[in-house]
Amino acid sequence: MDFLSFKSFISIPVLIGFYYIGAVIMPVFLWLVSISLTKKFQWVNTLHKKAKETLWQLLNTRQKIVFILIFITAFFFIQLFWRMLFEFLIAYLQIRDALVK
Repeated sequence: MDFLSFKSFISIPVLIGFYYIGAVIMPVFLWLVSISLTKKFQWVNTLHKKAKETLWQLLNTRQKIVFILIFITAFFFIQLFWRMLFEFLIAYLQIRDALVK
């Protein structure tokens, strides 16, 4: 009954589950959706191919490497931010539990 009246908060294992859903499952899901969209819609596939060709033609080898490194770095920073967000939420729940008891 405390759960339904919001006297007890969502448990830490549920937050950890949501963390892994966001950190692992969501990037894989979005990658699969993008592949599905390029196969299902010809205009998305054409747009993707043209944009990739144009970008690779405009960039030299050094710029291509920098572009890929920036993308990888951004991905890892997003993962780090996601982890820190959930660590904050878990710490908040642990502090609240310690104060209530």
